Amino acid sequence: MKISTVKGTNDYLPSQVALRDYLQGVILDTYKDSGFERISTPAIEDIENLDKSDGGENLNLIFKIMKRGDKLESALRQGKESELADMGLRYDLTLPLSRYYANNKNNLSLPMKCIQIDKVYRAERPQKGRLREFVQCDIDIIGSSSIACEIELIDTTCRALLGIGMKNFTVKLNDRRILRAMLEKMGFATEDLDKVCIIFDKLDKIGVEGVRAELLEKDLGKSAADALCQTLTGGPVTLEKVASLLPGHEAVRSVEEIMKAATELAGGRYGVTFDLSLVRGQGYYTGTVFEVESNEFRGAIAGGGRYDNLIGKFTGEQVPAVGFSIGFERIFGILSAQGFEIPGAKPRIALFYDEGGLMDALRAAEEMRQEHIVSLLERPKKLGKALSRLEERGFAGYRILGEEGGIKFF
Repeated sequence: MKISTVKGTNDYLPSQVALRDYLQGVILDTYKDSGFERISTPAIEDIENLDKSDGGENLNLIFKIMKRGDKLESALRQGKESELADMGLRYDLTLPLSRYYANNKNNLSLPMKCIQIDKVYRAERPQKGRLREFVQCDIDIIGSSSIACEIELIDTTCRALLGIGMKNFTVKLNDRRILRAMLEKMGFATEDLDKVCIIFDKLDKIGVEGVRAELLEKDLGKSAADALCQTLTGGPVTLEKVASLLPGHEAVRSVEEIMKAATELAGGRYGVTFDLSLVRGQGYYTGTVFEVESNEFRGAIAGGGRYDNLIGKFTGEQVPAVGFSIGFERIFGILSAQGFEIPGAKPRIALFYDEGGLMDALRAAEEMRQEHIVSLLERPKKLGKALSRLEERGFAGYRILGEEGGIKFF
C-alpha cells in the first residue's frame, strides 16, 4: 500500500491546518460581517451540467465518475465511450451555485448574497501552484445587474485579503463587452470571439507573438491578428484610449464608475487599474471581470466576474449574477513560506502528569485553558527528548504537575 498522497493533493500537519483554519476563519468572518450568508453544495455534479457549463479549458480537467453496475456494462458493450460517466467532481463553485439557485429559488430572496468556502477538483498536471484538490473562498451576488454588486465584491474581497495579512496587491479590471467590441473592430468574426478570448487570456504566459501564432494556427484571420498584436505592442492600452476607440460604450462607462469607486474605497491600501488583457479563462463570463494580483509574488490571488447567462442554462430565464473568488492555496503557500504566525493565538503548553494523576491534571488544565492551549501528557522516562520534540512542534513551554515553578517556557 502506498503511503504518499495522490499527486496534486496534500496532507497537512497540525500547524498547517491551524493556519488554514485561521485564514479561512478571517475570510469567512469578513464575508459574514458584510452580509453574505454561507451555503453548501455537493462536490459531485451531474456530468451533463459540467460539460455544458462554458467553463473554458476547465472542461478538459473534469474528474469524471464512471457509471456503476449494469449501466456501466451496457455502455461498455455498446462501445459508447462518451457515455461511460454520469457524474463528475466540481471544477469550481460557480456552476454548483447556479444549479443550487435554480433548485432552491422558491426558498431564496433576491438579491442573494452567498458564501462558499469549499474544495474543488481539477485533473491538472501536478506542479508548483497547481493542485488537483484545492480550496476556493467565494462570494457571489445573484439577482442584480447593478455595478454596485461589483463594487461591493471588490471591497469585501480586498478587506478579507488585508485582514489575513496580504499587502502590496493590485485589483485589475476589464469587461468582456469591451474586449469583444475591440476585437470586432479589429476584424475578428463575431462567431470566433470566444476562441480569440481564450487565446488572448494566455498573453501573460505566451507573449504577444505566442498569441499571434496561435490565432494564425487556428485560422482566425491574419489581418485581425496583426491589428491585435499592433495594439498590444504600442504601449499600455489605457481605459482613456479604449474610451476614445469606443465612444459612449456602456461597458466603458461601467468600468470607469467601478474603478472610481474601488479606488476611493482602497484609500491607497492597494492599487486599482484597468487591464485590457484580463479575460479570465471561463467562457461563462459575460461582462465585468476582475483579478487581484500580488505585486510582490507575481500572480493572481483572487479573481471573478459577471456571469449573467449561466443560471439561465438551468432556469430558461436570465438571472444576473457576479462573483469573486480568493485563491486560497496560493495565499496559504505565500504566508507559510514567510513563516506567518497566527496573531493573538494562545500559547500551547504541555502539562505532564505522573501515572494515576489524570484527574488532577484535567482539573489543572481547566484553569490553565483560560490563557493557554493545554495538551495533557503522561510524563515520559526521558523528559529531555520529549521537550525537544515539543519545541519542534511549536509548543511554547511545559508544566509538570506537582512541581513548583509553574509553567517553564522554552
